[in-house]
This record gives sequence, structure tokens and C-alpha cells, in this order.
Amino acid sequence: MNSNRHWQFLAGISILVILIAAWAPPLAQSAEYHRFADQRSFLGIPNFNDVVSNLAFLVSGGAGLLFLWRIHQNPAQSVFQDCKESRPYRILFFSVASVAFGSIYYHWTPDIDHLLWDRLPIVVAIAALLSATLVERVNKTAGLVALPLLVTLSVSSVLYWYWTELHGAGNLNFYIVMQFYPILLMVWISLYFPSRYSHGHTVFHVIALYAVAKLFEIFDSQVFAWTNGWISGHTLKHLIAAYAAYRIVRMLQERVLVERQ
Repeated sequence: MNSNRHWQFLAGISILVILIAAWAPPLAQSAEYHRFADQRSFLGIPNFNDVVSNLAFLVSGGAGLLFLWRIHQNPAQSVFQDCKESRPYRILFFSVASVAFGSIYYHWTPDIDHLLWDRLPIVVAIAALLSATLVERVNKTAGLVALPLLVTLSVSSVLYWYWTELHGAGNLNFYIVMQFYPILLMVWISLYFPSRYSHGHTVFHVIALYAVAKLFEIFDSQVFAWTNGWISGHTLKHLIAAYAAYRIVRMLQERVLVERQ
């Protein structure tokens, strides 16, 4: 399949996904979602483990932002062929750090209104990573142009879900698309387009870690029972997802430009 066929196929699939999201029955947020397995309080902090574990996102996001600041102070930096390529990563790491505050806010008092602030930085981070993937594997200009569009679509998907919840007809369809479809696109792009930088395979490690984190989220209460109440699946989800973000920091620290014929 040549490059044009790849993009025609991608365009067709993307249109199909949007149509399915628009036509599928609206999926509301279950009230059960807010009932996490570990509801223990400590030091006056409700849901202590689920709240405090979010500090891992602040560490990962902060490490990424600090690294980007340092390389921009170095005119001889070789992490980016063009410093403009760091834009998606600045948004990515800022969003990861913001997850800490949004998720702490939500887990302190789990409900729909607080969940809004948890979800916004998550989808923005995913959108930024897709933009970085486009920049490094397909076309720098296209990837940077796509960045504000992807961020806007991501934010809109969360705001639309929240608006529908407020009007009694919750619809998660577009939020689900903007959380998971970009990940599928990253896999597809990474399989067919080599990165201009070394350590390009890290994207698969990051996606795999995020998938494991989502599994722990699904099996929140089961993990809590298996560990005899030591730790819940949702707490592990936070730690694993934060580590996935840190893997991106490590990738940037180690990579070099790869000359391709």
C-alpha cells in the first residue's frame, strides 16, 4: 500500500468513526464510576491513595517541562532538529502536570462536575502526543498545523460530554473517540512511517503502559480485593499512566536524529 492509499484509508476510517460516534446511541456516564474501591481517608484527605497518587503526574509532567526548558537554553541542543518541534511536547507535559491538579480535585469529591477537570488535560495530552507523532514521522508542518485543531477537538469533546450531562442526556461518544482513536492513529502511523529520531519504538511502550493502566482502572475493586486492601486498581492506574508519561521524557533525553536515505 503506497502513501496515498494509506491516507485514503485513514480518511475513510476517520469519517466512519465520526459517523459512528454521531449515530450511535448516546452513552451517559454511569453513577457507579464515582464509587472507587479505596475510599479510605488519611491526614484529613478523603480517598487518600487515589488523591495522593496523582502527584506522580506532577513529577512526570514537571520533569518534561524542566527538560524542555533546559534544552532551549542550549543553542547546541540536538533533541529537536527544529525547535518548533518541541511545541507538542510543551503542551503534552503541561497537560500531564495539570492532570495532577485536575485528578486530585476530582478524587477529593468524585462527581460529574469535578470529573470535567480530570478529563480535560488527559485528552489534550493524548492530542499533543498524536501531533508529535505526525511531526516526527509524517510531516513537520502538517503535524504542527494539526496541533491546535487536535487540542480544540479534544477540549470540545469533553465540554460536549459535560454539557449533555448537565442537560440530562449524557453522551460520552465523542469523548471516547478523542481519547482512544488518536492512540490507534499513533499505532498505525508508527507502524508505517519511521521516525526521524532514534528510540521511535518508545511510542509502543507508552501506549502499552497506558493500556495496562486502563485495565487496572477497569478492575479497580478486584485489584483492591486481590491485594487485601493494600492498593486499588485505580491508584495503580495513576502510577502506571504517570510512568508512561515519564517514559516520553526519557525517550527525549536519549534520542538522536537518524539520517535516512
